[in-house]
Amino acid sequence: MDQLDRRIIAALQHNARESTSKIAAKLGVARTTVHERIRRLEKNGSIAGYSVILNSLEDTPRVQVIVLLEVQQKETTRIIKRLEAYPEVKLCLSINGEFDLLLSAEAPRLEDLDILVDDLAKIPGVQRTNTSVVFGRRIDRI
Repeated sequence: MDQLDRRIIAALQHNARESTSKIAAKLGVARTTVHERIRRLEKNGSIAGYSVILNSLEDTPRVQVIVLLEVQQKETTRIIKRLEAYPEVKLCLSINGEFDLLLSAEAPRLEDLDILVDDLAKIPGVQRTNTSVVFGRRIDRI
């Protein structure tokens, strides 16, 4: 994958329905080049598919936090199963370093997330947490 492939993928991540002609014009290459590159990226599995991202149906703004969890290693699987029960938890990543899990959680009010973080800290095997409030999204390709 070269730089042009990455630029095409970034354009598709921004708007997968944009025509190859418009992508080509933005990138300064031929439409056929973009078309063939996309076809090749799909064929080799680099592009696995396309999806629809829905806007929130709620009028209420959402507050997002990032929660780092340090957990007892032998309890990790059980803790992750517990985390699945919280609808506020949108993402859970295993990470290396000082903490073991990174969570992204959303709720209508900061107070709801405060309660969530308190609950997370009470899960057996969770040794400590570190929480940051998200002020804004600078790049969002999800």
